[in-house]
Amino acid sequence: MDKVFVEQLKLQGKHGIHAHERASEQEFLIDIEVEFDTRVAAKSDDIADTVDYRKFCEIARDAVEGNSFYLIEKLGDTIALKILEDTRIARVEVVIRKPAALESGVAGVKIIRTQE
Repeated sequence: MDKVFVEQLKLQGKHGIHAHERASEQEFLIDIEVEFDTRVAAKSDDIADTVDYRKFCEIARDAVEGNSFYLIEKLGDTIALKILEDTRIARVEVVIRKPAALESGVAGVKIIRTQE
């Protein structure tokens, strides 16, 4: 299966279990990868025959900026399920990193969802 992806999307939001995480914005780095059969799009060379990665960015931005979740698992699930509303997408992987969560290193979550 072919893959379409966005990497290192930088967004600001208020997500976390600690009061300071919910009081002021912090940076989130988001990767989105979808499995999608691109053969029709490759043949037609028409944007209407593919998935638009700008839409993935919009979905992630709306979820990060428009909500305040305690867990990034919930944030990732919200993004993944919205992307899967496009039934042409067989599988989605959403990686969310919180660079400021740890003193050293990067914490994050990887959410994988498929069409049911």
